[in-house]
Amino acid sequence: MTRKYYIDNLRWLAILMLFPFHTAQIWNGGEYSGFYIWSHTNDFMYAFSTFVYPWYMTLLFAISGMSLKFALQKRTPKQIIVERVNKLMIPFVFGVLVLVPIMTYVAEIFFNGYTGTYLNQYILFFTKQTDLTGYSGGFTPAHLWFLLYLFVISLIALLLVYIQKRKFPSLSFSKMPYMAIILLFIPEWLMQYILNIGGKSIGQYLFLFIVGYYILADDKVLEKLKKYRLISLGIWLSSGGVYTYLYCFGEMRNELGTGLYVFFGWMGILALLGIGQTILNFTNKFSQYMSKASFPIYILHLSILVVVGYFVLKLQLNIASQFIIIVIASFGITVLLYEVVRRIPYLRTAVGIARQTK
Repeated sequence: MTRKYYIDNLRWLAILMLFPFHTAQIWNGGEYSGFYIWSHTNDFMYAFSTFVYPWYMTLLFAISGMSLKFALQKRTPKQIIVERVNKLMIPFVFGVLVLVPIMTYVAEIFFNGYTGTYLNQYILFFTKQTDLTGYSGGFTPAHLWFLLYLFVISLIALLLVYIQKRKFPSLSFSKMPYMAIILLFIPEWLMQYILNIGGKSIGQYLFLFIVGYYILADDKVLEKLKKYRLISLGIWLSSGGVYTYLYCFGEMRNELGTGLYVFFGWMGILALLGIGQTILNFTNKFSQYMSKASFPIYILHLSILVVVGYFVLKLQLNIASQFIIIVIASFGITVLLYEVVRRIPYLRTAVGIARQTK
């Protein structure tokens, strides 16, 4: 099987997008409702984060489903479960216990004027009543919700695949036309209302994972996405422009807005998979490094970004300068920390780095 390098590249590029996205959150939304630190609402930052949010995490779930399809060609379900425990659940527990309280400590200081010790805040992290965002302190899984969701969804998907192979061994979606692929946003829209916790729907992400496995990983479907990539790109960007404008400046908060949100995100997946086949299907030393580093970078990045942002906001600089400094500094420090962590056996395991083989 020829490796599809563009999938690896799309994954780490989506994770790198989190640095500007999370930095923009500092000027997005409102106090206590947008991020662990907050300056004020800036229209450009608000529009940027609104444009990015509908597709970057949905893309990661769809790619994860595709990756499972490829993984099952080389590994057994039992091996994959063990792999998921090591790569997802161990880092989730480590992150919630060690990394996330750093962010809520900063939030307690920034918003609540907290003056106590970190140890007392650590106790507060587990005892304070919270809405699970942690933006005003208290317990939160923070960005690590992705690990927990992906673990649960992977187990469900493995069960569904097992049943399918026994009951419908010849199931195939190779002949699905391009228009039908586009219309898959409708069941995704409906699935969004299933187990939606704080705006993050297990139903929606499970659907995307399963679609990734059965449909998007199919070579003939991928050929269609490549053939119609410019159409997908045009629809994606135009629907994204409309959605962003209506959400940010038209304050559209209704079912039509939800449908447009899902449609825009889905078209982003189709466009990026189509374009990725033409411009991202390569490998070099940098892409190989980022493919290995991107997952632990995802786990480590947000605590660093919040701390860096807290101090940069104290500087008397314009928004553009603060934004650039936070993005570059947090990325640089995260990569340096990754380089340290990957050399320490127990910490390697804690951030999901696979054991080295001789």
